Amino acid sequence: MKIAIRYYTKTGNTKKLAEAIGAAINVEAKTVDEPLTEDVDILFLGSAVYAAGISRQIQEFIANIDVNVGKVVNFSSAALIESTYSQVKKEVEAKGLTMSEDEFHCRGAFKFVHRGRPNEEDLKNAQEFAKRIIA
Repeated sequence: MKIAIRYYTKTGNTKKLAEAIGAAINVEAKTVDEPLTEDVDILFLGSAVYAAGISRQIQEFIANIDVNVGKVVNFSSAALIESTYSQVKKEVEAKGLTMSEDEFHCRGAFKFVHRGRPNEEDLKNAQEFAKRIIA
């Protein structure tokens, strides 16, 4: 099974999740600056919320996918909203790709809100999530 991990982060929170997922399933986590160059069965896509929406970088990455992707699995962090799932799903489906119903989301620190998140427990949970997805 071919698996890729891509993410975008401003604060480093989503990078922590991406690297934890990568360590758990032995796949290098890369930023969305690196396009997919070959077909993948599973694309773990990490995003966060900035000004109540997903970043332009995530939108552009999805729009520019030009390989076959079996399914996109969302993972995210946010200080205030529950998930980026619905926003990412809209972009993924507009591209004609399949969005997994499974996702991982945890709180992310922003200024004085949710300090220390994602924490060690969040990272462990992200790893367990990734292992379940590929099992």
